[in-house]
Amino acid sequence: MRRSRMGLALVAMLLSAGPVASSAHAASEKRAMPYYGSIGASVARMRTGPARAYPASWTYRRADLPVKIVAAFKEWRKVQDPDGTEGWMLAVLLRNTRTAIVRGTEPLPMRTAPNETAKTLWRAEPGVVGRLSECNGGWCRLDVKGQAGFVPVGGIWGVEPGETVP
Repeated sequence: MRRSRMGLALVAMLLSAGPVASSAHAASEKRAMPYYGSIGASVARMRTGPARAYPASWTYRRADLPVKIVAAFKEWRKVQDPDGTEGWMLAVLLRNTRTAIVRGTEPLPMRTAPNETAKTLWRAEPGVVGRLSECNGGWCRLDVKGQAGFVPVGGIWGVEPGETVP
């Protein structure tokens, strides 16, 4: 009798812990929309709807490309690419790594400090993608394969004006 009570108590404890654990996990996955992330896979398909049954509208072959996540449905995320194209991608193809792409038609100076008078270290061509490590006061530190410098937020896509990124 005593053994069966302990068994029932253990089963009850496991059953009650299950939903709590999964609720905590689900809550940790929810984020306020929209937010920026990046493509984590070397090949990622954008679809017209949130299921594999929907046709692919684009195939991306550029890991680290920044995307804006604007909606979520189960394991799917509706994303916007730097050109404004929107569609659905599997969440496993995306990651939270913050990246940015250089915009415009001229090379963007990457400076030693976050101001226009700081020394130029590098110049990033339009279309170059780099990782963001900090953004504040209208400037971001952009790292392009080990070459890093500060760039103005207006010269990149992947961060909102006024946004602070630690």
